[in-house]
Amino acid sequence: MAYQKVNADQRAPGHSQYLDNDDLQATALDLEWDMEKELEEPGFDQFQLDSAENQNLEHAETADLNLDSIQPATSPKGRFQRLQEESDYITHYARSAPKSNPCNFCRLLKIFCTAIILFIFGILIGYYAHKNCPSNATSSGTLDLQLYQEILKTIQAEDIKKSFRNLIQLYKSEDDMEISKKIKIQWTSLGLEDVQFVNYSVLLNLPGPAPSSVTLSSSGQCFHPDGQPCSEEARKHSSQDLLYSYAAYSAKGTLKAEVIDVSYGNADDLKRIKKMKNVTNRIALLKLGKLPLLYKLSLLEKAGFGGVLLYIDPCDLPKTTNLSYDTFMVSLNPGGDPSTPGYPSIDGSFRQNRSNLTSLLVQPVSASLIAKLISSPKATTTNNACTPLELPNNEERIVNMQIQTVTKFKTVTNVVGYLKGLTSPDRYILVGSRHHTAYSYNGQEWASSTAIITAFIRALMLRVKRGWRPDRTIVFCSWGGTAFGNIGSYEWGEDFKKVLQRNVVAYVSLHSPIRGNSSLYSVASPSLQQLVAEKNNFNCSRRGQCPETNVSSVQMQDDADYFINHLGIPTVRFSYEDSQLSELSGEVILQIANEPVLPFNALDIALEVQNSLKGDQPNTPQLLAPASRLRESTELFQSDEMRPANDPKERAPIRVRMLNDILQDMEKSFLVQHAPPGFYRNILNHLIGKSSQTIFYRSKWDMGKSTSSSTSMQNKVSLMSNSFNSCDVYKKSLLTEFEATLDGQN
Repeated sequence: MAYQKVNADQRAPGHSQYLDNDDLQATALDLEWDMEKELEEPGFDQFQLDSAENQNLEHAETADLNLDSIQPATSPKGRFQRLQEESDYITHYARSAPKSNPCNFCRLLKIFCTAIILFIFGILIGYYAHKNCPSNATSSGTLDLQLYQEILKTIQAEDIKKSFRNLIQLYKSEDDMEISKKIKIQWTSLGLEDVQFVNYSVLLNLPGPAPSSVTLSSSGQCFHPDGQPCSEEARKHSSQDLLYSYAAYSAKGTLKAEVIDVSYGNADDLKRIKKMKNVTNRIALLKLGKLPLLYKLSLLEKAGFGGVLLYIDPCDLPKTTNLSYDTFMVSLNPGGDPSTPGYPSIDGSFRQNRSNLTSLLVQPVSASLIAKLISSPKATTTNNACTPLELPNNEERIVNMQIQTVTKFKTVTNVVGYLKGLTSPDRYILVGSRHHTAYSYNGQEWASSTAIITAFIRALMLRVKRGWRPDRTIVFCSWGGTAFGNIGSYEWGEDFKKVLQRNVVAYVSLHSPIRGNSSLYSVASPSLQQLVAEKNNFNCSRRGQCPETNVSSVQMQDDADYFINHLGIPTVRFSYEDSQLSELSGEVILQIANEPVLPFNALDIALEVQNSLKGDQPNTPQLLAPASRLRESTELFQSDEMRPANDPKERAPIRVRMLNDILQDMEKSFLVQHAPPGFYRNILNHLIGKSSQTIFYRSKWDMGKSTSSSTSMQNKVSLMSNSFNSCDVYKKSLLTEFEATLDGQN
């Protein structure tokens, strides 16, 4: 992979051999094995393991070639069996010699003895070669759960904690290069291949020299975002985190205006408020939650608001959580470097001047500050029911908000390493974590993310040193710039978009692995939900505790965004309370990397589509017919094609390759060209875990209500219908092409 940023037609000497190796992109499907020809070639008796391995790499696309049947240096029985079966073999080709000639008898005796010796010698070579060369026998797609457990049992909780503590010590580094170097050194020492830095120069919106402030006009009191007074003493005793309570890429300046409570800022809230008040250049009091932040801000900006005070209502948090005085940072960046939207930030790229991405002054504040603003003793609980924070309709509050930020170009670093696959090295499983980026506040979640991915790499490489390799290539990524809008992952994805779109089969996210409670929370693309549920049930049965499986297809606000949203790659993420996450994530990674047929369920995609159409939304009947056709064809695909391919006796490599290509690309059909701000372009994803409604459908319905127009809804119906038909047509066309290929070979 080219980690020196150059144009596509200029490759630096350090360009990676993995992401765009021409050999990997042009692998052939040569499925014939002429054993007789091989046996007759000179030197076959000296056939070594290396030649078998090289042949597997040359035929990388025959992912399911049974390596057990290709044993190195086995007995050349085919050559000598003809001597044993044809009794007249010698007389058939040798003329009778005079009995008085003893030389002919000696010659025949020498030939016979030589043949016996070669036969015995061949048997010995075959026996010891089979005994001492187990790597090929364990590298095929027959890896079972027992081997997964042998690999993963080497992950120790104490090692993860130790790595976590070491990373936290680097937390206050002035840039992220020190952390990136430590990660690279550690991954390289474990044996990971081709570990490299991938650097991008990007536009970051950073905190100003002083914290932002909010002043109440009625009393003249000034408060910092955490609710503490704006005194010099308070600033000295507060941590530097106070500076990082800001909205990156917000407009900056000052605004004095009336505060209007818009609750969660959905279309119904705004429609109600605009009937009662003039909202032009006012300050909205907005709660986080229920809808994507960027979507709600776009509605407020369109309505004419000038500023936003953003907070988390304590009633939306677990009862055991108290964040009344906690500050937080948000990014208004939808993803990637704002100065190069849609293309990578490499040398020579045109840079746009985008210091802010909205006209709104946006300031995150604590719940305690909101309580002071509305003169309320914070959220109260009565009869186990929490009373939300709310500004009384008949009271007026005027505040002066001041926001100071600076915009600079900084370097964001990704760390990327490879474990090359043996039989299908041109198919990648991406495993993504994140590391701390300087100039931002990330808490300590990034350290647990990095510690867990490092522990998994250590476990894998211990097995690799014993001769094992996965069938498909595993790419480990530690992303930088996550807090500013997943910048590192977006830029890397844009940089290698063509290769990734063609070769990546799945993305496994380790973004926020520790949630601090005992419940397992899983997010997965529809095609991976069955695999996730099976893994969860299997692991909980071993522990004796089997809570209800919680798997959803909600939007993931992490570095998986680009791969779901722009490439349509199936994605999964686990969050758990402890190192159990490592086992679950590890088993999923290993199964995707080694199963001959990808463990994706095509039928679940069709079922997800039908479930998303349940409800009383308008225009739904227009979508039911194409959704029904998609389900019917997918059921046939599952029964007629998937089941035979899962039977080793009927598992033709070309069939498996074709099926995997279909499974890998099915979700790409559900990408729409444009989506409302904050919503996924992948219409399979849901807005909230308990709703089966797709986020794309929900956003269009809300926008239709806010604009009193049916145009957006009709457009949505058309786009969704086209997605259903596109997936169906794509699947059928590949099946037709596959059948034609088989007919041509026969």
